[in-house]
Amino acid sequence: MSPRAVLRHETWTLEPDREPDAEPTTYAMQCAVDGETSSSSEDFAEPQNWVLEHCGRHPSHHTYREIITRPWRAWRRT
Repeated sequence: MSPRAVLRHETWTLEPDREPDAEPTTYAMQCAVDGETSSSSEDFAEPQNWVLEHCGRHPSHHTYREIITRPWRAWRRT
């Protein structure tokens, strides 16, 4: 007798993790000209201030990328 496989289709859901023990959402900014990056912070004002300081030191650096790290969770629907 040969072994048999049992397959079952399950529905999974993916959503931002808003549980009390979830990691915090953090923000950072990166200069698109030289790649320098601010430190990450839960408060967006800190990376935003970094951008203003950075462009003050480098007047030709006008473009930046926002980096958001948001926790997500996957769970199986029953």
